[in-house]
Amino acid sequence: MKKRITITINEKTLEKIDKTVDGINIPNRSIAIERFIKEHFEPNKNKMALILAGGSGTRLRPLTYEIPKPMMLVNGRPILEHIIEQLKKAEFVDIIISIGYLGSRIKEYFGDGSKFGVRIRYSEETTPVGTGGAIKKNQNLFQEDFIVLNGDNLFDFDLNKIYEFHKKEKAMATIALVLRDGVSQFGVVEMEGNKIVKFIEKPKIEQVSHLVNAGIYVINPAFLSFIPSGESNISNVFEKVVEKRIIDGFIYSGKWLPCDSIELYEKAIKNWP
Repeated sequence: MKKRITITINEKTLEKIDKTVDGINIPNRSIAIERFIKEHFEPNKNKMALILAGGSGTRLRPLTYEIPKPMMLVNGRPILEHIIEQLKKAEFVDIIISIGYLGSRIKEYFGDGSKFGVRIRYSEETTPVGTGGAIKKNQNLFQEDFIVLNGDNLFDFDLNKIYEFHKKEKAMATIALVLRDGVSQFGVVEMEGNKIVKFIEKPKIEQVSHLVNAGIYVINPAFLSFIPSGESNISNVFEKVVEKRIIDGFIYSGKWLPCDSIELYEKAIKNWP
């Protein structure tokens, strides 16, 4: 329930608030002030997200010679914008984007995120550090459980579901999983209960599991101690610690489409809603 109030605000502060009004995501001053109050006095609302967008997109060349993979268009909008839209729906409004190759194109488009109803900061990779390295590099920013997303996937999942599951299970790390028929190009996981017990990179046709890593993770800060400093791949880190049974899996039903090859990107252009 909302109540109408009258307040007095410093003129300079009001000017800053008015600059966030874009007529779309933040349609008026009242909504802008409400968002400002939520950000500062309801910290639990500001669940944090890290988007991994630093890759060079070699499998998508020549398309990625002049544009980074997360900025390729699907339905007239960058893939990254679709991801940010899903984050905003789930109230993950404090977003870090890890950028590297052609990262300036991402910064130019999204800026501080205010036009999209979120707060965006950037972590720049001067040299490639891999997906694990990008997470490790930003470890000091995360005091609570946070969500990590690959910057080249389209999905329509409710991200709150995996976050709430992770918190309920008190998991160290939780991986979003999807069921796929053709798994040979993805690799699969095997589970016992909610725990992931095995990763299989090149599954055989008779492989029982069809659960695929969707490139979305919820991570407890304590898990970061397992990620080495320097360059690393988060998938390799998961494989090394899987025997400890500290990784949970959360199975999503819904649309999911990675855009990390020419073939899959063409499929996204033709079929994504």
